[in-house]
Amino acid sequence: MSDITRLDPEERLTGAVIYNGLVHLAGQIADDDSLDAQGQMADILRQVDALLAKAGTDKSRLISVQIFLADMNDMTAMNRAWDAWLDKENKPARATVEAKLAQPTWKVELTGIAALR
Repeated sequence: MSDITRLDPEERLTGAVIYNGLVHLAGQIADDDSLDAQGQMADILRQVDALLAKAGTDKSRLISVQIFLADMNDMTAMNRAWDAWLDKENKPARATVEAKLAQPTWKVELTGIAALR
């Protein structure tokens, strides 16, 4: 049986959980929720890079990503940050949906799964 490794535990959740060769990311939100959707997404992607590095992998190993937008009108702005960050040779499967997020100042939340190296 594989061991479970938890990275960056917080009060109610863990930032990422490693199990059976996969890294499962918790919902990531921007540290600075005063930013617009593009800024929040860029901040989230910086956090994803850091979590994946801590796990020993990187964005080229992302398998799937789910993006939650508080307002679908922010999709173009969010995609500007995504497109600038994306590894074009190793795109993950992705879904983007509109959802009521836990805090009204949050514009974007992202979760995903990546493979270890």
